[in-house]
Amino acid sequence: MKALLYKQFRLVCHPMTLIFAFFGAMLLIPSYPYTLAFFYLMLGLFFTFLNGREQKDIYYSALLPIRKRDTVKASVLFVLVMELASLFIAVPFAVLSCRINPLGGNAVGLEPNAALFAAALVLYAIFNGIFLPSFYQTAYKVGVSFLKAIIPVSLAVIVCEASVHFPGMAWLEDCTAAGQLRLLPLLLTAAVLYGGGLWLTYRKAAQNYEKVDL
Repeated sequence: MKALLYKQFRLVCHPMTLIFAFFGAMLLIPSYPYTLAFFYLMLGLFFTFLNGREQKDIYYSALLPIRKRDTVKASVLFVLVMELASLFIAVPFAVLSCRINPLGGNAVGLEPNAALFAAALVLYAIFNGIFLPSFYQTAYKVGVSFLKAIIPVSLAVIVCEASVHFPGMAWLEDCTAAGQLRLLPLLLTAAVLYGGGLWLTYRKAAQNYEKVDL
């Protein structure tokens, strides 16, 4: 699996995917829909799967002495690494943003706090749960799979950003240390949903791919 993951990064990963992983720096932009910083990583993953298709990676992997589900596992692990990397890279920018503007005041939506990272995990879970199983139904329809996934993700982005404007939801905007502790259960719940969702996504994608006649 280590060799397969190495192949993903060296032969399949599109350069823009790595660049988009650093878009957490967008959390320094005042009054901006910060969930879009993670939206770009999904676009980068689309580029990577598209690049893999054009480079005939699926057919190359089929020639290797590995199970078909191992190919899926390598892709899922690649997605996991990139998504977690984007979150960890965004953390220092979120901290710096809160220090620059401790009172918050993002007129658009979520502040760069724990609630934003919880939203990012949920958005990633939605994207993975739709995109990966859909792609591995055929192992070549990247665009269709991305379109299926990005529509509900876009709707979820709107809901997440708008949530802070509803009565009684102002606590989601808290950037103080005490506020982060209050938001911690939300973040942990999102992390569990993300981890469990990715495991189920892998199983479904692997089942779909095993039915594909290459």
